[in-house]
Amino acid sequence: MDLATVTIVTVIGFWMAEFYLRTLWAYRPDGLSLLSHKLPYWDFTNLWAGSRMAMDGHVAALFDVDAYRAALRAMFSPDLPNQEWSYPPSILLLGVPLATLPILPAYLIWTVGTVLCLWLAIRPLKLGAAVELAIVLSPAVIWNSVFGQNGALTTALLIGGLAVAPRRPLLAGILFGLLTIKPHLGILVPFCLLASGNWRAILAAIGTSAMIAAATGLFFGFDVWRLFLTETRPLMTAIMEAPFPQPYHYNAVTVFFTARVIGFGLAAAYGVQAIATIASIAATVWLWRPGRRIPHQERVALTAVLAILATPYGYTYDMIGVAVAIAMLFTMVSRPPRLLLALCWLYPFFAHILNNAGFFVGVLVPLSLGAWMLISILARSRRAEMGREPAAT
Repeated sequence: MDLATVTIVTVIGFWMAEFYLRTLWAYRPDGLSLLSHKLPYWDFTNLWAGSRMAMDGHVAALFDVDAYRAALRAMFSPDLPNQEWSYPPSILLLGVPLATLPILPAYLIWTVGTVLCLWLAIRPLKLGAAVELAIVLSPAVIWNSVFGQNGALTTALLIGGLAVAPRRPLLAGILFGLLTIKPHLGILVPFCLLASGNWRAILAAIGTSAMIAAATGLFFGFDVWRLFLTETRPLMTAIMEAPFPQPYHYNAVTVFFTARVIGFGLAAAYGVQAIATIASIAATVWLWRPGRRIPHQERVALTAVLAILATPYGYTYDMIGVAVAIAMLFTMVSRPPRLLLALCWLYPFFAHILNNAGFFVGVLVPLSLGAWMLISILARSRRAEMGREPAAT
């Protein structure tokens, strides 16, 4: 049965990957992709073009929406749909070297390189070569590549840091410092480190973050941080709070977005998200307290799942950490139903189809997996404690 399930899921996965990638690189008469209705590099165009503007001395254009869009259309196509610069300026330290190349080789280096980082990050979990291969070829990773997004890199930084934190705290802190390029995915990191008393990792993360901020200011001007706070942050908040439906809602997977979809107002949606965030923090603190008899790979995988529930802003390409948890669970004797795991595994490919049909169920993937993993760990902990109790006389 396991072999049959793996075979079916693999065939569906490869078929969907081939379809999406082929359609992505098929062009309309105006030169835009048949799949995305944008350039095939999709979100990577922001990193590449924004970095090219910064190289040319026009970094201020990143924080002026009209100037940024005009520059993109001048670079690529007058028909290019609206795009926005949405990153902390520190990501320019990664983007500028890529922007010295033409966009296609830069995109290929970015995609292959970030997936390689993901593979290196999951190796300390010792999941086995077959599971590692399944993760780097998972639908979540493929969908991340279709978007030209940074999900493979941010997952590598999060999971890599969590995986090595007990043994190599300085390296973990450096990885967590680098994760500030997408800080909302690292909400749980401080609680992991505080709960485990990992002060060396905390200091390394703070030091790395400070050095990145300083280097960004030295290269691009310290005013970029002011502009990020006064221009980019309000813009991204407005995008997040925009009423349903917006095109980007069809790949959203968070509690906040789900609440908005079903009709909650902003205050109510933030309230529901706050409950999910606080619950995720509480579960994380419990997981990372010293003395818990929990396999470290399970602790890391569950934290990666909880990270999606803790943030109000997340999409299918941010679900690579969930794919790591699914792959790990499939190898365990005690696991959720195989059909549930298969559906969760394939979900990134079908998210926009389901959402377009009115079935906004994306948040159920991390919610169901996180709940099952936590309940399973709690049950095993109770059994272990009962086994240590002295027999009644």
